[in-house]
Amino acid sequence: MNMSPFRASRCLILALAMLSLASPLSAQQAPPPAPKQVPAPTQAQAPPAPAAVAPVQAPASPAAAPSAEPAPQAIAAPADSESKPLKSTSTGMHELSPWLMFMSADVIVKAVMIGLAFASLVTWTIFIAKMIELTVVQNKLRGALAKISDARSLAEAQFALGAKGSVLSSFIAAAMREGRLSAGISSDSGIKERAASSFAEIMRSEARRIRLGMGLLATIGATSPFVGLFGTVWGIMNSFIGISKSQTTNLAVVAPGIAEALLATAIGLVAAIPAVIIYNHFSRVTKGYLELVSRASGAAGRLLSRDLDRTHGEVPRARAAAE
Repeated sequence: MNMSPFRASRCLILALAMLSLASPLSAQQAPPPAPKQVPAPTQAQAPPAPAAVAPVQAPASPAAAPSAEPAPQAIAAPADSESKPLKSTSTGMHELSPWLMFMSADVIVKAVMIGLAFASLVTWTIFIAKMIELTVVQNKLRGALAKISDARSLAEAQFALGAKGSVLSSFIAAAMREGRLSAGISSDSGIKERAASSFAEIMRSEARRIRLGMGLLATIGATSPFVGLFGTVWGIMNSFIGISKSQTTNLAVVAPGIAEALLATAIGLVAAIPAVIIYNHFSRVTKGYLELVSRASGAAGRLLSRDLDRTHGEVPRARAAAE
């Protein structure tokens, strides 16, 4: 088949154009070669591809994704800058610790805080001492009442108690003394009345002894909040004076002075709340102990009454035997 030279040249140009279009597409579909393995001739062939590469630049957008990777570094930078204020905030909180606030407080506020701390120490000392004392005396009195439960006279009760001192021993000793002093008196009611008067004095003395320290607890619980409030008012006045001198209302200048003043009220509450709770607790325990003391008084009175009846019953028998 014969072709004209013009037609043959057109076919050749079309074939070359198709080959030039196919080569860039195959190059894009293939994985990108390493920079070191790129042959030099490909760099020379790159210039004739502008016409064919122009329509294929749209899928080249994934290649631009690596350029967005530095963005996280730009976002991380503000986090580093925000970490500095956090450190300064934590440092400020450390500077406002209770000890440093106490050291930087006014002399009057310091005196108030020291007084309240001493009052709190006194409260806990009284609590420990009274708890031990009440436990010991209650156990001792219960044991003494159990020992004389079967006694028939004051002498037997005194022998059963022995030398152990307790309030019951005081009641029995007072009853025996009254019976001895009233020897020869036939009026039993008078002897019992005088013995009951002695028992009442012993009960009042025991109540005063066992309530020792309770008044101090009541005073601490009632006055500590007001003492702390006085320290707070004094500290706030000094803070306002400092604000007027510095001529600024910045919170960093105002907050430390107010915090130091409020610390006095906090210590006052720390001293007052335990004092009130301990006072109420000991009021209940003391009331129970005084009920035991009242039982001991009644037991001694009954023993005295038996002795008196026995004595007056023996006198008529002696007279009848003499006649």
